[in-house]
Amino acid sequence: MVFFNQIEFMQYQRCVLSMSITIAFTVGLVRAQEYELVLTGGRVMDPASGSDAVRNIGIRAGKIAAITNEVLSGNRVLDVSEHVVAPGFIDIHAHGQTTSDMQIQSRDGVTTALDLEVGVYPVAAWYDSMITNAPINYGAVVSHISARFSAMHPGLEIGHWPVNSQQVARLGPSPAGANRAATEPEIEFLRAAIQRGLDEGALGVGFGINYTPAADPTEIEKLFRVAAERKVPAFVHTRAFGIGAIREAITAAQATGASLHIVHIGSSSIDDLPSVLKLIDARRAEGMDLTTEVYPYTAASSLLESALFNPGWQRNLRIDYSDLVWSATGERLTSESFDRYRKQGGWVIIHMMREDNIRRAIAHPGVIIASDGVPFVAGKGHPRGAGTFARVLGHYARDEKLISLMEALAKMTILPARRLERHVPAMKMKGRIAIGADADLTIFHPATVLDRATFEAPTTPSAGIQHVIVNGTFVVRDSVLIADARPGRPVRVATPSNN
Repeated sequence: MVFFNQIEFMQYQRCVLSMSITIAFTVGLVRAQEYELVLTGGRVMDPASGSDAVRNIGIRAGKIAAITNEVLSGNRVLDVSEHVVAPGFIDIHAHGQTTSDMQIQSRDGVTTALDLEVGVYPVAAWYDSMITNAPINYGAVVSHISARFSAMHPGLEIGHWPVNSQQVARLGPSPAGANRAATEPEIEFLRAAIQRGLDEGALGVGFGINYTPAADPTEIEKLFRVAAERKVPAFVHTRAFGIGAIREAITAAQATGASLHIVHIGSSSIDDLPSVLKLIDARRAEGMDLTTEVYPYTAASSLLESALFNPGWQRNLRIDYSDLVWSATGERLTSESFDRYRKQGGWVIIHMMREDNIRRAIAHPGVIIASDGVPFVAGKGHPRGAGTFARVLGHYARDEKLISLMEALAKMTILPARRLERHVPAMKMKGRIAIGADADLTIFHPATVLDRATFEAPTTPSAGIQHVIVNGTFVVRDSVLIADARPGRPVRVATPSNN
């Protein structure tokens, strides 16, 4: 038996208490370091930092909580060795904002799909409609096109662009929303509508000037000023195709001080692409906030009933009837079928670009990769909505060695995030792999990743995309879509009304 005097006993008590606290702290620390999901052994590639190393990633509460070469414990541990772990792909030009279209995109590695071309109107109602339906993150600009149609066709519920064929048919062959100059009261309506959309969290102002040819430069400049005043970009489908129309947009942005993003530079430029890229580089070198994007296909797609196909379209697009394909049947159009289908309304594929120009745009520094994916109708449409990102990674980066894998990933992660993060703080948490960033991750096999969608089977999922995680939740697991996963969250400008 050991006997203590009073002083020794008090020292013993302090020692026991200290050991108890240490043990309790250690147990608590171990529990705190257990993660909801651990990804082990993956090649973690983060274009934001340039990091490219084998690491383990711990995910907790929808965020990246650990990036380390140490062993991590978690409720679920997934071995992703021999795979690339990349930031989730951000598509800044995606029109197919439906659950099914988003699911198709998720199988191409997309974790955030934003309509930053012509967008939506009214804005708040659209965001509300998406709350429970989104497998991936979503957001949009306020639409000049839809607001214009609403101003000139009172009572017409546009909702978002493209308006459906039945709505257009009711307006007749030359709807005012596209083909009539706006009055001063109508321009004031547009100013107020765009302001309201921005108040409701829209990510900028979207213009499809080729679809509203009667919107003259004065109207466009007045509405660019709204974007400049609110310090958000104008995202623009230019008035026509070629360097002249692109100069018009740049001039309007310079006159108003608006930031400018020119969409789908491959189709916007057509054969003028080399000169257009030089022009963009020159304006950027002068300090202009100017960006652009490209999709990796030589064909475009649009609605045949739209103003894009007003008389003079052959000269504008530099093509003819046989270069148009009716999406529903795959048939090449003639003068007769063009007139018939234009009255009916529906989607066409537009073969209008050269491969060498698409390659040039993909390889050009600073050009973002975006799909311009349009809604699929009964499984028909353009394959860019299903295969854009895997096509760049597999065909152009790996097989053609046009750009490096890291460069390709930058064009679909950190570059689109940076285009938005100055006015959308939430985007600082996307497009990168970092502690505290959103756990939006795309995990793919670099040797097998490839697009499989074709014009004949446009919704075919990409190969090699093994897992896709959105806000810490699998939407694709082992290359299989998780059909009921809905972890997508809104991406919008924070305002007092939506905070």
